[in-house]
Amino acid sequence: MLPASWIPHRRPDDREHIGWIRPDGDAWVAVSLLGHDLTGPVDWLDAEEALDSTGLSWLADVWMLDGEGPDPVRVRLVEVTPERVVVQTDDFGAIDAPVVRHELPWPAPPRLRPRRASDPDGRIVFGSA
Repeated sequence: MLPASWIPHRRPDDREHIGWIRPDGDAWVAVSLLGHDLTGPVDWLDAEEALDSTGLSWLADVWMLDGEGPDPVRVRLVEVTPERVVVQTDDFGAIDAPVVRHELPWPAPPRLRPRRASDPDGRIVFGSA
C-alpha cells in the first residue's frame, strides 16, 4: 500500500507520473514506480533530479524474474501500480508467441531485477551449432 506521506512526482513537460518523493527525517528520498528507492536521503531538488533523469524508459527494458526455475526468466513489465506488478515472458515482438504472466506484489520483490550481461539471452538455443 502506498504510504500517505509519499508525494507523486510528474515530469515537468507532460505531467506523466514517474515516481514519488518520500520524507526521510529532514531530507527526501526519490522512489521509482516499482517502489524502490533511487536515492538515499537528499534535498528536494536532488530527489526531483533523480526522478527526472531516470524517467520512464526503463519500463521498456528487459527484466529478469528469478525463482521460476533453474534459470532466470526473461520478462517485460506489463503493469506497474501501487497494488501490483505484472510481468510476462518476453515474446521478442512476435504477436503469436505464447506468454506467461506473473503477478507480483508491490513494491516489486528483489527477484524481479534488470537483465545482466551474464543472464541467458532467451533467443539463443544452447548446445546447437
